[in-house]
Amino acid sequence: MTMAAKNSKSLVVVESPAKARTISRILGSKYDVKASVGHVRDLPKRDLGIQIDDDFLPKYVVPKDKARTVKEIRDAAQKAGNVYLATDPDREGEAIAWHLLEAADLGDLPLQRVVFHEITPEAVQEAFEHPRDIDMKLVDAQQARRVLDRLVGYRLSPFLWTKVRRGLSAGRVQSVAVRLVVEREREIEAFTRQEFWTIDAELEKPQVAPSFRARLQGLAGKKQKLEIPNETEAQRLVALLQSASYRVLTVQTKTQPRRPAAPFITSTLQQEASRKLGFSTKRTMQIAQQLYEGLSLGSEGEAGLITYMRTDSTNIAASAQQETRAYITERFGREFLPTAARVYTKKVKGAQEAHEAVRPTHVRREPEAVRRYLNNDQFRLYNLIWQRMVASQMADALFDVTTADIEAMPSDRRNPLLLRATNTQLQFAGFRQVYIEGRDDDTEEDLGNNPLPTLTEADVLRALGFFPDQHFTEPAPRYTEATLIKALEEKGIGRPSTYAPTMSTIQDRGYVEKDGRYLKPSDLGFVVNDLLVEHFQDFVDIGFTAGMEDELDDIASGDRRWQPVVQEFYKPLEKALTVAKDAAPKQVETTDVQCPECGKPMLIRWGRRGRFLACSGFPECKGTLPLEGEEQQEAPQATDEKCPECGSPMVIKSGRFGRFLACSRYPECKGRKPLTVTTGVRCPKDGGELLERRSRRGRIFYGCSNYPKCDFTTWTRPLAQPCPNCGGLITAERDGKAKCTACNWRGEVEQPAPEATPVA
Repeated sequence: MTMAAKNSKSLVVVESPAKARTISRILGSKYDVKASVGHVRDLPKRDLGIQIDDDFLPKYVVPKDKARTVKEIRDAAQKAGNVYLATDPDREGEAIAWHLLEAADLGDLPLQRVVFHEITPEAVQEAFEHPRDIDMKLVDAQQARRVLDRLVGYRLSPFLWTKVRRGLSAGRVQSVAVRLVVEREREIEAFTRQEFWTIDAELEKPQVAPSFRARLQGLAGKKQKLEIPNETEAQRLVALLQSASYRVLTVQTKTQPRRPAAPFITSTLQQEASRKLGFSTKRTMQIAQQLYEGLSLGSEGEAGLITYMRTDSTNIAASAQQETRAYITERFGREFLPTAARVYTKKVKGAQEAHEAVRPTHVRREPEAVRRYLNNDQFRLYNLIWQRMVASQMADALFDVTTADIEAMPSDRRNPLLLRATNTQLQFAGFRQVYIEGRDDDTEEDLGNNPLPTLTEADVLRALGFFPDQHFTEPAPRYTEATLIKALEEKGIGRPSTYAPTMSTIQDRGYVEKDGRYLKPSDLGFVVNDLLVEHFQDFVDIGFTAGMEDELDDIASGDRRWQPVVQEFYKPLEKALTVAKDAAPKQVETTDVQCPECGKPMLIRWGRRGRFLACSGFPECKGTLPLEGEEQQEAPQATDEKCPECGSPMVIKSGRFGRFLACSRYPECKGRKPLTVTTGVRCPKDGGELLERRSRRGRIFYGCSNYPKCDFTTWTRPLAQPCPNCGGLITAERDGKAKCTACNWRGEVEQPAPEATPVA
């Protein structure tokens, strides 16, 4: 095509229609912004797609449903004056840009890459003023991850099919995550609880309020900690305390500063959203993506509310620091502002310091100001991110910690005992005026719970009572999604883009189950983990997997080529697989039960719904029986919801018309609630969320969360991906394909399962 045929417009390609709309509003009419709707090329679904003997050359294909998108981009690019690839600012985004270049054959066109970490006019314009070439080091790091994961999946998964059952999968990161959950469960099972006691004394300074409590520490003047192993010893010590006289030995008050937490990175955002909002990691990332790509804010139009949500850096742009500091001074006063802007350093290896933390694009855009434009979950997550950012630049909180050491002198004047009373009082709120970080345990902060009277050295005190209390040591708790992500990050396993998919995968595969908000391994999880640990020790080893992440970082920085890294991984994998195929026994158990069909002994095998009895004469005899003691139905799943009838916890049960919330005290209490399944898809009519509902006859349909104000419904399940043709809502058809509700486009897309969420 000649240059004369080109128009003056520039073509900009991004991943999603939502992002395209926001950027189009910023760039104006001189730019044509199109969406690729995710990856346009990938490894084939039905074969390995890697030429192992040709230096692990990947064999990429364009899926049928993306062929039209690729052609439209190619046609638009040939007519454009310039082509800009503005995909996300990480390895995945860099790879998408490269695949666009290759699939749409854009190599001979004036093409450049632009990168921004927030979708604001300032950031987008700055990016277009400083375009660059595609960074092949980042592309290679993503290619290496994709090839490694494909090799593990295609080599280990069939092994599991032959040894356990079909349909199972293994993965580099997911198998290590399952191993952590299994090992924690075994720690809990092996834990032996140890009894111990504490003794508190209620004391008062005569005629001076209030009374207060002090805890027995040990012998006065001795540093050895007192251990009270049983009730007999506790009662002996109480008897000594009852006969003792009390006086104050020392009183110290110290001011302790407490710094605010750093602004969010991907992992800490997922952890805090789990703790405070009850979101799964998958849900958190879905909502964060919506906030990043842009939402309609009335007359302001489409605007990105937060910076890019996949990041492992706590860096903050100088302009954002200055804006936040100015806001703090105006809103709270100069005393809430530290002398210098706070700078946070990410300590986890592999952090990409060129990236920014997850923060609001404009801190002056207060959550309440945009609340009417957001759905409830969007508002809650934006509020969390906003509060964390503002707090991160505020002054320290100051606490007055008063410690009083008290001598208890027994009546025989020998071996005086030491008691200690402590009270922590907030002196200056500082960052806590805005935000207090959540906790992984269920304990409350001990703040001001033991107010002390004015005490001075040698004050005589009077004992009012004694309170021996029995305790038992507790094992480490089960992981939650939040604490498992924290453990993976601390061990250097995975990166921001992998945490949410890993949490979903280990549960979707049936290896890990939720017990309330805690994760526990299923029987299948135990079996698969033990098989992999025994025969593929290195590949589910925590240190080995973390080392592989470092290797991928080295590829991204240009220190290594990706093919040798894959080669070093693949050779030992193939060797271990060859040995395991013969050495690993099939996971079946013999029984004394006779087959009702032919009389042969029956074996315990694994099926999609758990273990069952199958005839040892299979395939000649297909006799089966349920396994006695095995649950044939899904066990009720605990929730945090309270029964509307009696206030007891509610559980998720399955009934004739699907899952619902039922009182855990059933049949004594028959309280129940509907269980809403969230789709994470916005209503095309008013922007509400589409929820799964049931008709009076039990048929599933999908309706807007703003009903009855909005009456939009569809009988087919809505999908998060927008239509590649018009950007409209697409829904899942019975034949496995998808159809657009606006333009009737039909094609194949990935169809993730919706999430069930209890609602009042």
